[in-house]
Amino acid sequence: MLEFEYLWVFVLLPAPIFVWLLFPPYRERQESVRIPRFEQLAGAIGGRPTHGAVVLRRNWLQGFLAPLCWILIVIALARPVWIEPPIERIESARDLLLAVDLSGSMETQDMRDSKGQLVDRLEAVKLVLDDFIIRRPGDRIGLLFFGTAPFVQVGFTLDHEIVRTLLDEAEVAMPGPQTMMGDAIGLAIKVFENSEAKERVLVLLTDGVDTGSKVPPEKAADLAGMNGLTIHTIGFGDPTASGEDLIDSVVLEAIAKKTEGRSFMADDREALEAVYRQLDELEPQNFETLSYRPVRPLYVWPLGAALVLLLLYHVSMTVWLAFRSRMVRNA
Repeated sequence: MLEFEYLWVFVLLPAPIFVWLLFPPYRERQESVRIPRFEQLAGAIGGRPTHGAVVLRRNWLQGFLAPLCWILIVIALARPVWIEPPIERIESARDLLLAVDLSGSMETQDMRDSKGQLVDRLEAVKLVLDDFIIRRPGDRIGLLFFGTAPFVQVGFTLDHEIVRTLLDEAEVAMPGPQTMMGDAIGLAIKVFENSEAKERVLVLLTDGVDTGSKVPPEKAADLAGMNGLTIHTIGFGDPTASGEDLIDSVVLEAIAKKTEGRSFMADDREALEAVYRQLDELEPQNFETLSYRPVRPLYVWPLGAALVLLLLYHVSMTVWLAFRSRMVRNA
């Protein structure tokens, strides 16, 4: 839509009329000499005397262009702007980092998908996490994989499609066959260092026990709590497993407690889905929508039109006077 920033400027439109009515015409005094029979004398020397007073007359083009140019100048002074349709931008209030265990035990095929077909644990996690990501449009989401070593697959972003794509491409034992849970938390702390979000949440999913991290999980949780990081832990897999496949629920609960988070256990895909639904309730959508309308200034168009019309008028008058003078001389 079109708007004028200084609408009051239009009161100047009738200003030329008041000037014409209130002020006398322009006059210019010149020195002159009275000589008897001046016309004969001027003719003898080949001169042409001028009248003592000359009243300049307006032509029809000047009478049309002068008011038009004044109107265009006033419009430019009123600062016309074109307001574009509003643009909305989502500003995330939470950074959410998903830490997924890719240790060798995640290839165990003891889960079933929505069709009842047998799939490995990682495939079940992908299905549930994909749906969870779709339901978080207002969060900046990052993706961290860990095994023998942790690494960040995707930094915090609102482009959830890339997060889902790279999650789908994950494979078991990509970062090694072991489960370095404490190191994963340590890397997550570094990832959150540059985060300016009001809420910073780490969701850590594992199906085993820590197998020798450089920083013990509980110690890493202490550091995370000191840095204002909330950790929700999810133990996923067979609760009757033993050895490295044993889910260390005590450690997972300690990690969550130290960071004011929650700890969950899930032994199948349906239970895992229920866990993420609970996380939706614990970490509800919290984002700010920023709306603004781009503004394009348009004053250059009426101002430019006025300048072009004035220029064309003076050029046309110059050409006409030159042509007229030539016709007079030829006559």
